[in-house]
Amino acid sequence: MTQPVFFIGPRGCGKTTVGQALAQEQNWHFVDTDHWLQERAQMNVAEIVAKEGWEGFRARETQALQAVSATSTVVATGGGMVLAEANRRFMREAGLVIYLRAPAGVLAARLDAFPQAGQRPALTAKPPEEEIREVLAEREPLYCETAHYIVDAAQPLERIIADVQAALSQPASGALRLYS
Repeated sequence: MTQPVFFIGPRGCGKTTVGQALAQEQNWHFVDTDHWLQERAQMNVAEIVAKEGWEGFRARETQALQAVSATSTVVATGGGMVLAEANRRFMREAGLVIYLRAPAGVLAARLDAFPQAGQRPALTAKPPEEEIREVLAEREPLYCETAHYIVDAAQPLERIIADVQAALSQPASGALRLYS
């Protein structure tokens, strides 16, 4: 398979970690859309949002998605990439989409262990785990609608990679498949 593989899911689900590991195993190129657009903008996400608002950031995010999508490429998307219907459609049509699903408690623990608060502003003024639960509740249907495959991202990395490899070895179909 040479079509791009898109990893979707909330912050802390492992899109970059799993994406880098998969790209290395497959000898493919890896791109994180947030890092790509921050390099081009010469600003971090918080600075872009402060200057251009979330709408401006989301427009840049869409441009990044389309610019980095290429054959033999693994793409880690920003957690909100699925908010735009055009992005959801683009990813489903251009490649294979894997949703790395994890419970809010796991995501909060990961974000606490590896804080990157300066990279992305909070979406609400609520405590982190409460914010994660709310955002996840809002976006879960979009992640599921977009994904060709769902992988349990609360597992150890080796198991996640094995499940991703199993998903990629399956013939593509319109049906959503769950790996855990």
